[in-house]
Amino acid sequence: MRILILTVGTRGDVQPYLALALGLQDAGHDVRICTCQIFESWIASRGVGYLPLNNDIRDFMESDDGRLAMETTTNLLAAIRTGVRLMPKLKGMMHRQIDEMWAAAESFQPDLILFHKKAIGAEDFAEKLGCRCALAFYLPMYVPTSESPAFGFPRLPLGGLYNRLTYRAVEIVTRLSARKFVKRWRESHGMPANRPPFFQHADGTPISSLQAYSPSVVPQPSDWPDHALVTGYWFLDSESNYQPSQPLVDFIEQGPPPIYVGFGSIFGRDPRATTQRVIEGVRQSGCRAILASGWGGLDLRDLDLPESMLAIETAPHDWLFERVAAVVHHGGCGTTAAGLRAGRPTIICPFFGDQPFWGRIVHGLGVGPKPIPQRKLTAEKLAAAIRSTLSDSTMRSKAAELGMRIRSENGVSNAVNFIQQIPRPT
Repeated sequence: MRILILTVGTRGDVQPYLALALGLQDAGHDVRICTCQIFESWIASRGVGYLPLNNDIRDFMESDDGRLAMETTTNLLAAIRTGVRLMPKLKGMMHRQIDEMWAAAESFQPDLILFHKKAIGAEDFAEKLGCRCALAFYLPMYVPTSESPAFGFPRLPLGGLYNRLTYRAVEIVTRLSARKFVKRWRESHGMPANRPPFFQHADGTPISSLQAYSPSVVPQPSDWPDHALVTGYWFLDSESNYQPSQPLVDFIEQGPPPIYVGFGSIFGRDPRATTQRVIEGVRQSGCRAILASGWGGLDLRDLDLPESMLAIETAPHDWLFERVAAVVHHGGCGTTAAGLRAGRPTIICPFFGDQPFWGRIVHGLGVGPKPIPQRKLTAEKLAAAIRSTLSDSTMRSKAAELGMRIRSENGVSNAVNFIQQIPRPT
């Protein structure tokens, strides 16, 4: 099959799809990824074809509005309010995204489109091309179940009807937020302004859904339809020729296992102030630490760190996390997955989006303390969380056991097998 993957956002919104693309290529499929140009060289370096998309989303995230949104969008209602407030500034960006993703789809002529839900218009592109599409995502948000509410809603003792209504609410918000952008595109391509029913192809068949997280972390509901599957995480392991820097190796070996602290590509309004709080929190905890600047999450430039701390830009999580005592991060799905797979306790300090959700999941599994939202992060709270985590033998045991279960799963293989069984159009 010719398979197009549409995704947009941070590195965490791209890396799982790159892992999936490699698995699909190994199975003999012709795959292209369409995402922001900032990721083009990285995708190409792993031998996967790339189709261009502008960097508007990335540029917005680095703007003052974007930084503010990352610190204040902590639940679904906050996301709606933020979206309404920023809509005038996002309008042109979303139209350009749809147009450029359509250009990629039209040029490649895929048999199947796999899409992140932020890739607005994917279902419409599939309708226009006469091909199938499937949601490839990492949150329990779009496939209804009576067993638990949709992502972004509280767990309330109101039964299955309440739970199902939360997915209906997600559907309404999703369709309303995309309608004005998609309507213009559909009309410009001679299609009816009204889209097919939610998560259905134009011929009435359901759109398949792949959920890229571990069933050991969020179990698959027993009432899900056959066209939905929790596959397991899609891990992109470091290349076999990876060589860590000598200072990193020396630091790890010269004392007890350090903790890891990094916020990836997520940055708030003042990364420098966040970094100072982190450094002071680590100092108060009395532990050793590796601090990763990542793609802007921590600002470690020109800082004189004590001997108990080492600053790095980044290192492959699958290599590094096995060598630390615990991981402290923002709670992105990918970083959370890497820490859990390594069997390490996890301290999550979420900014926005899905990060508070994963913080609650980790805490509920007993493999990490209660999350500390970034807007409430202080040196004292971080130090207390680090000390309690490192001294909790039960938490360490649960984290190690969960890591073993996750390492026994093969999410990419499960996803590839599921994709190959998606029915073709008749």
